[in-house]
Amino acid sequence: MKAVRFHEYGDPDVLRHEDVDEPVPGAGQVRVRVAATTFNGVDGNIRAGFMQGPMPVTLPHILGVDVAGTIDALGEGVSGLAVGDEVIGFLPFTVDGAAAEYVLAPAESLAPAPTSIPLSDAAALPVVGLTAWQALFEHAELKPGHRILISGAGGAVGGYAVQLAKAAGAHVIATASPRSSGHVTAAGADEVIDHTTTEVTTTVTEPVDVLLNLAPIDPARFTALAALVRDGGVVVSTTVWMPAPADEGRGVRAIDLFVRSDAAQLSELVARVDRGELTVDVADRVPLAELASVHARAAAGILPGKVVILATSV
Repeated sequence: MKAVRFHEYGDPDVLRHEDVDEPVPGAGQVRVRVAATTFNGVDGNIRAGFMQGPMPVTLPHILGVDVAGTIDALGEGVSGLAVGDEVIGFLPFTVDGAAAEYVLAPAESLAPAPTSIPLSDAAALPVVGLTAWQALFEHAELKPGHRILISGAGGAVGGYAVQLAKAAGAHVIATASPRSSGHVTAAGADEVIDHTTTEVTTTVTEPVDVLLNLAPIDPARFTALAALVRDGGVVVSTTVWMPAPADEGRGVRAIDLFVRSDAAQLSELVARVDRGELTVDVADRVPLAELASVHARAAAGILPGKVVILATSV
């Protein structure tokens, strides 16, 4: 099969589109014929060698933790799934991923794919959708009537977070650049603040129950935003290399989010997509052979949004 992998850490040009052996499923695994994977920011960090501590991989390594595709082989002991099932999932970070024509997946990590959108586009849902879900409902414990400030709402996670928070009955205040403000408004934000021209801490005049930070931010600015959280509120951040600021004196909790695979939560997200309650946004679709160019665009800061990587077998 064809796959894109790297044999040494480095810049995007270490990625090679090459022939590799098709994987054989072991106990508890299925083999998926890949329709698509996606680019996630962590892929670039793994490729560059920045994640060798928390996410050690064996070289050569195939990236791609999102997968959408069709089951074509079952390992021993797998039940509840069948050859021909269309599925999506969030794969383990440290094993070979879905930037390939076939990938092995733990059976328990997979959910039925949505039927209302193209299978390849569904690859844009697992990692970022689960990140938004876990941030809002597991960690922030978002409730109807809560006020939430989403910093960096213009990214892929932010699009889901705004939609889910609004559907939960929250008042959503979102920061975004002019490039993404229209997208954030369309996702349902009640207030959109252009953080490039406006001081957020003076614009938000009432306390918020939740601050969700989704973007790199200066630590002093992060602390200032956290001061907007009411006593007893919560700060949740996906920028785990920069700890979220707590305020024990005011009872403000701080949580650094490490997303995990959860098939039940993913199935709920899929159900919302098929009911028309959650929109899957795809900014670009790129052939597998051109994955290195996506990494290069991401490194240059010019990636437009969530990019789906189409397997060459589709």
